[in-house]
Amino acid sequence: MNRFFRSFEDMVMHKWLSVVGIGEDGLQGLNPVALALVEQAKIIVGGKRHLAMLSPTDNREKIVWATPIAATVEKIIAYRGQAVCILASGDPMCYGIGVTLTRKIPISEMTIIPSPSAFSLACARLGWSLTEVTCLSLCGHPVDIMHLHLHPNAKLLILSADKNTPQIVAQLLTKSGFDGSKITVLERMGGIHERITTGEAREQGAGSRAEIEIADLNTIAVECIADTGITGLSKLAGLPDSAYEHDGQLTKQEVRAVTLAALAPKPGELLWDVGAGCGSISIEWMRSSSSCSAIAIEQNPARLQHITNNAASLGVPNLKIISGKAPEALVDLPIPDVIFIGGGVTTEGLLETCWQALPLGGRLVANVVTVEGEQKLFTWYQKFGGNFTRIAIQRAEPIGKFLGWKAMAPVTQWTVTK
Repeated sequence: MNRFFRSFEDMVMHKWLSVVGIGEDGLQGLNPVALALVEQAKIIVGGKRHLAMLSPTDNREKIVWATPIAATVEKIIAYRGQAVCILASGDPMCYGIGVTLTRKIPISEMTIIPSPSAFSLACARLGWSLTEVTCLSLCGHPVDIMHLHLHPNAKLLILSADKNTPQIVAQLLTKSGFDGSKITVLERMGGIHERITTGEAREQGAGSRAEIEIADLNTIAVECIADTGITGLSKLAGLPDSAYEHDGQLTKQEVRAVTLAALAPKPGELLWDVGAGCGSISIEWMRSSSSCSAIAIEQNPARLQHITNNAASLGVPNLKIISGKAPEALVDLPIPDVIFIGGGVTTEGLLETCWQALPLGGRLVANVVTVEGEQKLFTWYQKFGGNFTRIAIQRAEPIGKFLGWKAMAPVTQWTVTK
């Protein structure tokens, strides 16, 4: 073991950049390797709180994180070859600066030494299994991302942006029908000023506990308790039509489920939703996986607002929305993995532009309800193959005192892999 430890220590010491996770207990909580990296650095980078943990007599060059962070990252890169140490909160690779740095600097040039993350500390305090909770960060992210994860008995751990975040979270829970949810705020975990307070969402959302001054450094634990009749929404395709704000331009539930199955979202893939309507396809695409992304292209101003509102209320506020008419609006967009065309198939040059933008192995799905659109898709089907399908749905509706079947407009669908 000693031989391995010396080998590990030798390995990490020759790298110019180190990222050391540090807790509220400061330098005394670091292991020997992490402490040695801090002590041997010529330049120290961190937030004001972290730099204040150093000795008042420490005269080394210090850099405080600036806004935007990217400017400080570039400044750090300029010191390449010198011994630089970054002090970070907890685990730098858990919603931390380590993730940002590895996008700019090869891991072969840096050493990352984590301390327990806020999530690990919170689970230890609450007796929760970290593998059974959903972990989120509201540092630089809209609170609406919570909507995707709200269902009865869910357990959420949330990194706060500041002291106001617990009340913002409580207000969202209250508005969403989860006002009885238990909220625990864990402040400055691991230090002498650690404090844990618990209450219901309705209390904190109303501000009745505003007399308690919450520290900016806090983590929120939520045990979701739903009001009567609130069940939450499935992450599977085919949400109820009532989940959407729309003007009638909506891919109906059953067709939407079939269409998402044809689109076959996979983690990390990008979708172009061309003629997005109220955004239902791109929204359910993103709900399928946290790493799925989408661009919704729509020219109607009212529908653009519907897309924005629906994306927020259904937990994917990061959906990118493009105002414009295809194919002109498709120019210079990131290369898609999959394209869905929900409207405008007969527009001159639209299919050609989409096909050209699609990489080899990419998938295209197009839905039409008109004869002209069907003829256009059939021509492309004859040329490129794929699957040509008609989707016919009937719903039972009242006819006087009885029920009868009412047919929805049939949808013709072309699915192809390039």
